[in-house]
Order: sequence, then C-alpha cells, then structure tokens
Amino acid sequence: MSGFVHLHVHTTWSLRDGAIPAETLGPLAAALGYDAVAMTDHDSLTGAVRFARGCEAAGVKAIYGAELTLTNGDHVTAIARNARGYGNLCRLISAAHLTNERGEPGTTLEAIAERAEGLFVLSGCERGPIARLAAAGHLPHAVAAAKKWRAAIGDGFRIEVFDHRTYGSHMLRDRLLAIAADTGIRAVATNDVHYATPKDAGAHELLNAIREIVPLSTTRSQRSNSEYYFKPPTEMHALFDDRKEALAESVRIAEACEYELDLTTYHFPEVPIPAGETPTGYLARRCFQGAERRYAKITKEVDDRLQHELKLIFKLGFASFFLLVSDIVDHTRHVLGVRASCRGSAAGSLVCYVLGISDVDPVRYDLLFERFMNERREEIPDIDVDVESHRREDVLHYILDTYGAEQTAICCMVDTFRARMAIREVGKALGLPPDEVDTVAKAFPRVRAKDIPQAIERLPELAGTNLRGGQLEQLFELCLQIDGFPRHLALHPSGVILSSPDLADRVPMQESFQGFNMLQADKDDVEELGLAKLDVLGVRMFSSITHANSEIERTVGRPVDIDDLPHDDLPTYRLIRSSRTLGCFQIESPGQRELLARFQPHRFLDLIVDISLFRPGPVKSDMVSPFLERRHGFEDTTYAHESLKKILQETNGVVVYHEQVIRVIAAITGCSLADADYVRR
Repeated sequence: MSGFVHLHVHTTWSLRDGAIPAETLGPLAAALGYDAVAMTDHDSLTGAVRFARGCEAAGVKAIYGAELTLTNGDHVTAIARNARGYGNLCRLISAAHLTNERGEPGTTLEAIAERAEGLFVLSGCERGPIARLAAAGHLPHAVAAAKKWRAAIGDGFRIEVFDHRTYGSHMLRDRLLAIAADTGIRAVATNDVHYATPKDAGAHELLNAIREIVPLSTTRSQRSNSEYYFKPPTEMHALFDDRKEALAESVRIAEACEYELDLTTYHFPEVPIPAGETPTGYLARRCFQGAERRYAKITKEVDDRLQHELKLIFKLGFASFFLLVSDIVDHTRHVLGVRASCRGSAAGSLVCYVLGISDVDPVRYDLLFERFMNERREEIPDIDVDVESHRREDVLHYILDTYGAEQTAICCMVDTFRARMAIREVGKALGLPPDEVDTVAKAFPRVRAKDIPQAIERLPELAGTNLRGGQLEQLFELCLQIDGFPRHLALHPSGVILSSPDLADRVPMQESFQGFNMLQADKDDVEELGLAKLDVLGVRMFSSITHANSEIERTVGRPVDIDDLPHDDLPTYRLIRSSRTLGCFQIESPGQRELLARFQPHRFLDLIVDISLFRPGPVKSDMVSPFLERRHGFEDTTYAHESLKKILQETNGVVVYHEQVIRVIAAITGCSLADADYVRR
C-alpha cells in the first residue's frame, strides 16, 4: 500500500455535506496511488453499492464504515472489519434512526459497545468526544474519556488524529497523540475528507449553507481553509512526518478489513410451506392445481409451457419468490377484499396466471414468457401489482406485519439536485430575493442542473430571456457544482422489499415520513443486493370502481360482478368510439381521445392495440399513422420479409408490441427468443 489509507471520507451520501460521489471515490483513490479507501458517511451506508462498484472497477479495496452521531452531538467513526462488523454497523445505524426523532439519528457509547464485535471504532473528528475535550484544554477529562471508550469497545478502539492546518489544529494533533501515548491506545491518522480537491471546497460550503439554511458567507466563515480534501499520500506523510506510526496504523486497519459487499447472492424470505414439502415441489403442485381451475382441459400446449416456465424458475432459484407473491396477492383479494391486478411483463407468465397473480391468459393472447424471464437475464423477476389506492397502506401493513421487520421494508427513492431545485436552494444560499429566484426556477423545464447552459441556449421557452445577466451567472455556476447530488431520501411509492431474515444485517433502515421502515437503498441498489422487490402500486381507478360498485349495491340491492362483465358490449364500444372517455382509465387523455376517434375500436383486442400505440416509442417514431392508414384500407399492408407476416399480421404489418420486437429479432437472426430479448434490451 501507499503507507497511508484514508479511513474517514464523506461522499455525497453525507447529505448536503460531502461532495464526492460514492462511485467516483474508488477511481479517485486509484488515481492518487491508493490501494484501499474507506467510505464513512453520516449515519448512512446508502452509497455502499455505488462505492463497491466504483472500487471494483478501479481495482481498489473498498472499506465500509460510517460516522456515527452520538445523542449529545459528538461523532465517532466506525469501520467494519468483517461480515459480523458490517452487520453490527447496519444495526447501529438503523437503531440510531429508528429510536430517535426522524432526521435526528443518535446512538450511545453503550449501544456501540454492545455491537463492537467486528468493528474498529475511531474517536472521531473535531466533533469527537475526545477531540472536543482536548481542544478545550480539558486534558485529564479527555484521557478519562479515552480510557472509558477503550474499556467499553476493547482492542478495536483507536485515537483519531488529524491536522487541517487551521488555527490550533497542530496543537490539537499533538494533544491527541499525547493522549494516545498516555493511555496506550493506538493513534491513527485521518483527514476527515469532504471533497476531492481544494477547488471543490466551495461546493462543500455551498452544501452546508443549503443544509443549515444560512447565507453562504456565514458558512464560509466557519472554516478558514480548504484542507478537508482527499490528499495524496505525499501530503499526508508531510503532515505526519514526525509520527509515522499514525500513518502506518491506517494501513494496518485497512489490511485487517476483509469484508466485501455481497452483490452475487439472492436473499429470499422464508415462505411457510406444508411440512414435508420443498419450495419447488410445492410451487409445481400449486401451479398444476391452478391450471385445472383456469382451463377446462390442460392441453399439451399449456402443459409444455408450464413445464418450460417451472424449469427456468427452479434453475434460477425463484420458487420461493413466486410462492410469496402468490400469497400476498391471494390475501389482498380474498382476505382484505382489495381489488388487485398484475401489470407489465409478468402478464406473459403462465405460472403467474395459474397462481392467480395475473388474470391475463398468456396462452390465449400469445404472450412471451421470455420478455418476463429468461436465462440471459439472471435477475429477480419484476412483478408489479396494482391495488386500490385508498387501500394500499392496508396491503403494505399486511406484508410488513406478516413477514416481519427482519425481512421486509420499503426501498427509498433519492431526491437529487436538478435544475429547478438547485436554482432555488442556491438562490437562498446567495441571499437572492425569493420571488425572483422562483421566477428563474420556473423558467426551466425538468432537466438536470448540468443542462442549465444548454437549456438557456436551446429551449424556445427561454429564448429572449436575460438569464445570463448579473448574479445569475454565479447562481448557475454554483448549480452546476452540485448537479445530481442527493438531497434527501423519500419513501419509494411502490417498492416493497422481501428478503431473508437477516435483512437488518445487510442494509440499514430509517423511518419514512409515513412511518414505514425505509431501506437505505433505492430500487437499483436492492436489485444489486439480491433483494426481491414487489411493486405495490395504488390505482385510483380501482378505488373508483369499488366505490361505484358499493353505490350500485346500496341503490339496487346487489353489486355487479366486475370480473364477469362481457368484453363485447356494443354500447360500450359506441361510447369509446365517440371519444367521450373522460374518467376511463388509460383512454381519457386528450391525445388518447383523439386516437380513439381516428382508430374507431370495436373489439377488446383493438383497445389493447390502441393503448400500446399510445406510448412514447410508437408515437415518436410515427408508427400510429401507417397503422391507421392500413387499418382503414387507405394503404396496403406490406411486410419487409415474408417471414414477418405471421408476427405482424395482427397489427397490419406495424410493430406495436415488445413481443413482436423479440420475435422479429429472432426471425431475422435465427437466435433464440431469450437471446432476442437480450438484444432488444
């Protein structure tokens, strides 16, 4: 190694404080000659997956830690040396968030001591309990505090020493080194890194001003230099040239850390199954029982397809996942009495159909299983379940209560600094008039902050404005510095995470505004971590249907069986063709009503084509016009090749469905449907 390793580094996941994106930390370390680097964000491991991938790509050893906030406001640095330590760190972070006011995490020496196994605990930065006493000149108290921490934590405790070249910092460094010598506790050098280079200090101070809601000038006066950057080894050696043992200790700690984030294993929850059954055998039995209910006769086509799907599900190890989703959907419908349906590519699965997860028959509608699952995509299947919007929380509570906090939670959603938000927040920090800043922010579309210059030049709605004048230049320049930085975490609107019972050992949790346990991992992270995600989406139209049906029952005396309504009701199609469809789910927008008037659908399959055509891809590529021209006989239906006729005949030779794209690729290249789906993606 380089004779030193940075063990105290904040990324942008130290929200509105750190200014180094987690994914760039590994490459940054490699560029400066480091073989290892630690990530230690404030009470958070949210950036763990991005940090791991960045370090892996750069060939740098990733070390996982966090700066823990004590209930009195002091900070200590905790670093995981092994899997046990990582699990303890996750649980410490979770407890700090969940046992205190939301947004004010805090822990104690006693709590850390209980979970000290597998951890290195460093005494912290200037806000550490020992450094704070030493800086105030209370050396006997500082020594006593160091001994107390050492007695509670054990051999994993270290005195953290640093020199940021501020007034009195060298004296504090020497006092901390003296405390380490007096108590026999090893000292380790750090630099409390918050940004990559000295020129990035401004972005860090800007973030602090935004966090504290104070003028930028006030924040800048709190720190007199820009020394909190990711210093190269030569500069760290210069700072501790007389105390090389503190540098060497950082290397010893790094070498002792052996934990690697597991991004290769799936972690499914424990699903109750009958005694003597296996998940695979029980799933197969449930599927064939379901097929007998769904079909009057199980044909060879149905049997072959069911065998094919089950074979792949078993091979990829997803049997428990399908049993779990089936249980949730079944309970939602028949116990909670909540309307539910499956959307998306899962409707192409016969297993989902016979289990009751989906009500769409993929055999009847010739839907491809390969679009949902295939061997080229070794990833957890994505199943979206729509439920009544006003009953969604009932469904969430059932899932979380039934499977427990140890293996279920909801993933987070990251709110980042985009153009509008960045302009408003930076404007406050600069002390600009709020009304004027709001006017400027509203002038921009929903684009990234980095696209502000291009937006000013290219967008018609901004043409002729004087957005380059005066203080706006400085405003926009500062916005670019924080482009894409995470601002805060919010509850994902639908992503329920289902895991094995050791979830709390692998991902920290915190409380959302709605009171749900929220993972410090977004939808992309949970996929990398091998966690199953079930999207439970609230649909207002379902609630409207339920309300309307209850009103029918109240006034007529009996409800309508919504699921038994015919698909060929002529008055319904006359209404749809009139385009008076306000209030009709998916066909009520102005654009859809215009398309309905041109399309003139008269059967259920027409509605499927209509909804599929009205998507960004077909609309932007002008697939609508040739389809309608051919449908109404104004243009002959042609095919690029005779082999495509069977695939595209239903849609007049125009590609409308994803299944058609897959089949066309397979027909042209001669590859399998799984390979064709891989090419499509």
